[in-house]
Formats: sequence, C-alpha cells, structure tokens
Amino acid sequence: MPSVESTSAAEHRPSGRSRRVWSLAIRVFHWGLVACVVTSFLTMKVETDLFDFPQNVHARAGLIALGLLLFRWGWALIGDRHARIGSWLRSPAVTLTYARDLLKRRADIFVGHNPLGGWAVLAMLTSLTIQALTGLFVTDDIFFEAPLHTLVPGAVSDAALWIHHLNANLLLALIVLHLGALVAHRWLGERLVGAMFSGRKTLPQGARWAETDAETPHESEQGSEREPDQMKERSASAGKGVEPGRSALMVRAALLALFSTGCVLWLWGRL
Repeated sequence: MPSVESTSAAEHRPSGRSRRVWSLAIRVFHWGLVACVVTSFLTMKVETDLFDFPQNVHARAGLIALGLLLFRWGWALIGDRHARIGSWLRSPAVTLTYARDLLKRRADIFVGHNPLGGWAVLAMLTSLTIQALTGLFVTDDIFFEAPLHTLVPGAVSDAALWIHHLNANLLLALIVLHLGALVAHRWLGERLVGAMFSGRKTLPQGARWAETDAETPHESEQGSEREPDQMKERSASAGKGVEPGRSALMVRAALLALFSTGCVLWLWGRL
C-alpha cells in the first residue's frame, strides 16, 4: 500500500507528456557551440584543404565559442528555469541514486538535465572554457599569435599552450561520453537531440516525470499556460525561485549577448 508521502507526490507530478524545456537562447548557444567545436576540430586535428590558414580559422572559431560560453555562464545564473545551474546541479547522493535507477531502467525522466547530465554539462562547460581561455595566450612561433599573447611572459604562454593541448584530449573524451549518453538515452526512449531542436521534451511510453508541479510549471501538449500564483509560491518555497517573466528574460539575454559580443569583437580586432 503506497505511503501518504508517495501518493501526494504522485498527485502533484506533471501530467503532460510533452513539456517545454529548452529556450531559444539555449538552443542557439548549443548548436552554435557545436559548430565552433567541429570547426576547431577540423582545423587542428584533421588534415584538410578546406582552409588556407587553419590556425586563423581555428582562432576565430575559438573566439566565437568563448563568446557563447560567456553568455552561457551568465545565463546559468540569471536565465530561465532549466538553464539556471541550481536546477540541474544536484547533490552526489541524488546523482548516485539516479545512476542506480538508470542502470535498473527505472529512473524517472527529468524535464531538464538529469543529475548525471548536470554534472556532465558542468564538466563540459568547464573544459570548453579552459580551452577557449588558454587559446588566447598561445603562439606557434612562426605564423600565428593569439590576441593576448604579447601581454604575458613567454613562460605563461608556454604553460597555456601545454594546458591547451592537454585539455583538448580531455575535451574529446567528454564529447565521446556525451555522444554515448545520447545514444543510450535514445535506446531508453528519451529523444534528447530532438528536444534540443524543438525545445520540447516528450515523455517516453511508461515513464513519468521526476519533478513535481511545485518544481516545474505545468505545460500541456497543446501549449504552455501562465504559472498560477500559488504554484510560484510553492516553487519559491522549494528553493527554485520564481520564473522571471518573458520580457525580463529577453532583456537579460540581450544584455548578456551585447557583453559577450563586445568581448569577442575586441579580441577579434587583436588577431
């Protein structure tokens, strides 16, 4: 016989099978970053005649990636619900419990990043940021100098180059793990790639959402509705905060985009 607590939690679980999760800002960031990473890989790891000066193309792709990462770190603090780091970075205990349930194929579906995915995202963003930042100080001592190379001593530049090469291998390993996780979740019925295109995640047959209505605004398959005041109060009391309005999010996104673009343009002019 189910306990009162489990029955109450089940009653408050979202009922919609399709839910909005990834905003346009997150989707543009994600696919823009994919393009930058692929370009960087092609220019440095693959011999090709696509580019006359692969170092310059590599550097520009890295600068664009840095701008995207600046935006994403800011959006992790002031963005929409599922973009904020507090919604997807969970405790080790919760993560281990989810991992055990996943191995037994009985894990609930999270609307945003699941606990394992949250830590993987943090690792990926950190590695990408290290890669982009160290790339600002390197040189090949022949044709190419990064934008900030002349501002640091040679020893610092050499250390940055060493970290850049070492971290590149770590980043490739993280990307392989990420692709493997996508395949595994697709095999389990969760279409993560499709959700990053459409912005909506669909519940697999026989599965249920992990979040309760207090943690996730109710959105039906026909569309989303404004979150009721009492639900906002529950969300705030649950530690998730109140979801900012669309206008506020647009202003925040615009300011972050202007800041990131300004940084990239300044560095681009120093190449």
